[in-house]
Parts: sequence; structure tokens; C-alpha cells
Amino acid sequence: MTRYRVIWLLFLVTVAGALSSGRSLWWSFAGALFTLIVISVVWAWLSVNWLRLRRRTLTRAAQAGQTFEEEFILHNLSRFPKLWLEVRDYSTLPGHAVSRVTGLIGAKQWRGWRARTLCRERGRYNLGPILVRSGDPLGIYQMERAIHRVHSILVYPATEDFREFPLPAGQLPGGDALRRRTHYVTTNAAGVRDYMNGDGINRIHWPITMKRNRLTVKEFELDPMSDLWILLDLHGEVHLTADTVRSDNVRADTPAYALGRAPDVAQPFTLPPATEEYAISMAASIAQHFLRQERGVGLIAYSRRREALASDRGERQYGKLMEMLSVLRADGDVPFHRVLRAESPSLSRGSTIIAISPSTDLSWTSVAQHMTRAGLRMVAIVIDAQSFGGSQSWAPVVGALTEAGALVRIVRRGESLASAIADAGRQQPLSGLRGHSSPAR
Repeated sequence: MTRYRVIWLLFLVTVAGALSSGRSLWWSFAGALFTLIVISVVWAWLSVNWLRLRRRTLTRAAQAGQTFEEEFILHNLSRFPKLWLEVRDYSTLPGHAVSRVTGLIGAKQWRGWRARTLCRERGRYNLGPILVRSGDPLGIYQMERAIHRVHSILVYPATEDFREFPLPAGQLPGGDALRRRTHYVTTNAAGVRDYMNGDGINRIHWPITMKRNRLTVKEFELDPMSDLWILLDLHGEVHLTADTVRSDNVRADTPAYALGRAPDVAQPFTLPPATEEYAISMAASIAQHFLRQERGVGLIAYSRRREALASDRGERQYGKLMEMLSVLRADGDVPFHRVLRAESPSLSRGSTIIAISPSTDLSWTSVAQHMTRAGLRMVAIVIDAQSFGGSQSWAPVVGALTEAGALVRIVRRGESLASAIADAGRQQPLSGLRGHSSPAR
């Protein structure tokens, strides 16, 4: 029973005693208790009103492994001091410790603090709502005020920088022309046209300009050999999560309302022990690597629905890819071999396919063989499911992919993605692979 209810119960007892006996002492006690109740209610109401909480988010996007920071300023707009205020934050960002209790805030004064959080899990999270609570000095009555303003933050997947990335040798020098115009400068000149505002000086064709006596610029076409497609396996049945989960992980749906709890931002970041996270992080790292080289990158994945992003270049494409990878989950029901079979007809001959999967099913390796025979180049990134607690060996899959002409890299739990990509001698010797006399290169 709260103090407020106890006071009300005593007030009712004194009123009953006063009515039954008629003595003035009972009426005095009843009046004192009623006055105490009114003062506590008014005090609590004044404590949670005439307040302004300013929440300043420095960025609306962060990345796993980086620190996210927010600034809070709590203003007392009245001439009535606030003895104490409890600020409870219900953000869904894991480990975001904003909630706290502040002491005395004088009239027309303010208190401020900052919250720094190490982002450990990718995804889209809510910042807010916030609940402000206060009460009277005796703790008889407490009142709450909700601030329903909610912002969102997008946490991109963690990425690593690759010094280089292995690609198969081109089958035909230069590839087949796509006959699709682009505003990028490529090696395929398609024709000329008159100069327009915004055209770069490097696109001016000076001999024709002098001949026509007006500015003329070159037009270009996309080269399929410079475009890459990332095909990501999100079939829920093949992805695994290791049994040992970090103790510092906080579920995404748990509000960070632990008062006074400071996040440990000094602890080094590691990828969550799940094949899904390693696959997503690898896809993001590959996209970042090639977009920095002005290569066209596209993405296809089958989660609960088909997710596809057309091949493009530049910072805008990087933002689209990272936003898509931030929210993708391995909850699809389409096996990877069906994904490859469905998407291969729409891919141009000569394009490079980067397939990322933890599946040990040989069905997708046979489809990969048909794709390479159809003129597609393939790099296969195999997530070693055994290192995450799986029972099936990846050796037959790697052997079949190498026979199909694909470059293969293996990613194990706990190791750097960059080292996995750079290490070409990761395949098993003859005893581990079917029909191979040397490691895959």
C-alpha cells in the first residue's frame, strides 16, 4: 500500500471518528490530513509541469561498432523549484542508458547530460518516448508526464575495409555493351550530343566541338563487366546462432530505463555470433569496397519477400544498400538454389555474382555451375556453419563451387572478414574436397 493510500485511509478514519463522536480533535486531524493530501498533489503537479526537455540527436544514422551520442537539457520554466525529477527513457536502442534521476533544479534553471552508447546491433530503433516523474518532498504522491515524441535511428551493419577483393578473370575483354546510357564516365563511348548545363568539362569532345563550332560532349554506356550483384542467402533454416551469447547484449525490445546505468563504450566491438550477422556484414563490406571504386553494385535477397536493389553507383547507392541491409533478417522460406535459379535469367552476361551463404546444400552449387556456363562470373562467400555449432561440413560445397569455376572464400566465426577475403589458401586439401588436388585459388 502506497503512502498516498495510507494518508487517505487515515483521513477517512478521522472523518468517521469526527462524525461519530463530534469532537473537535478528530476534525482537526481530518483537516490536517486533507491539507497534507492537497499540498502533496499540488506539489507533484507543479513538479512535472512547466518543464521543457530538449533531446538533441547528433545523427539519425549510426553504424554497428561506433558510438552514438545524444544530448539532453531539462529546463525548469517556472518559479517553483523542482526538488527531484526522474527521467525514464523507453528507447529500443540496445544499451542506450538515458534514464536518470536529477536533483534540485532551481527556478528558471536547467540540467543537462549526455548519453553515449556503443551500437552493437544493426537495425531500426526508436528514440523515445520519455516519462518524467516527480512528487512531493514527503513522497506521499507522485505524478507522471509522458513526452510522446519519438524519433528513429538506423544502425548500419558493421563493415571492414578490404585492401583488395578477388574477382574472376573476364571471359571477354570489355564485355558486352548494355546499350544503356549513363551519366558516369565509362570506357564505352556511345556518341555525342550538345553541351547542357551541368555537364563536366572532362566530357567535352574537343575535335567535334571545334568542327561544329559549339560545345559537344560525349555520351557513355554502362559496361556489364564493371557491375556486381550481391546475392544474399536469407533462408531461415540454414542460418545458425552460436550457443554462447555475450552477456552485455540487450534485446532490441527491452527499454533502456535502468537508472544510473552507464554503457560500457570502451569494450571492443565484435560481431554477434550468428551466421546472419556475418553474412550481412560481409555484404555491406563488399558493397562499400566496390562503390568506393565507382563500380556499379546491386543486391538481391529473399527475406519474407523479395528484396532487390538495382545496380548503381555513388553515395546515394551506398545509403540505399546500407539501409536495406540494416533491416534485413534471415526469416525467408526460399532456399538459395531457388533464388539463384530465379534471378540468373535477369542478369546480363558477363556480370559478376557474389553469392553469400552458410548453406551446406549442394543444390545451390549445381545452379552456380549453370550460371558460370551461361557467362556469369561468380565469387562464393561460404559462411562456415560448423564454427557456429552446425554439424554439416562445408568441404563438399567448396569443392563443388571450385569445380564450377567460382572463386571461393570461407568465413569463420570470430575472425576478421578482411583476413578471410585476403586468404586464398583456406580450402581443404585433397582429403577434404571431392575431386581436387590443390587448394582453390
